[in-house]
Amino acid sequence: MPHVLIVDSSFYTDIADELYKGAEAALKKAKVTFDRVSVPGAFEIPAAIRFAIESGKYAGYVALGCVIRGETTHYDYVCEESARGLMDLALQKSAAIGYGILTVENEEQAFARAKVSEGNKGKFAVEACLRMMELKEKFKVRG
Repeated sequence: MPHVLIVDSSFYTDIADELYKGAEAALKKAKVTFDRVSVPGAFEIPAAIRFAIESGKYAGYVALGCVIRGETTHYDYVCEESARGLMDLALQKSAAIGYGILTVENEEQAFARAKVSEGNKGKFAVEACLRMMELKEKFKVRG
């Protein structure tokens, strides 16, 4: 049975928890076992996934978090670098990663995307991860 790691950013705990609810339900429905770890922010998610890849314990990874635009350029750096870091891992390490990091203007937009009853992006990220795991299996990719 495949085993998946959910890595979430605890910077916006209430949003991360809502994303997690959708992800958890989707993994349970798919009968996939999983672990959850939290990191301080979206910027740290790629490193945590890289550490987990090195363990060889997981077949796939789900990245969950939220970055809300503020008054500085910090938002741009965090969004770009976390996305780039995850894409680099997917390409260089053949990692099956579901991307569920919300990049929004405000908390209202974040909750509209995170809530299980609305956007349910946690579920979407799990579905993406599971599909990429299927493709790895189909093409017999190791790593």
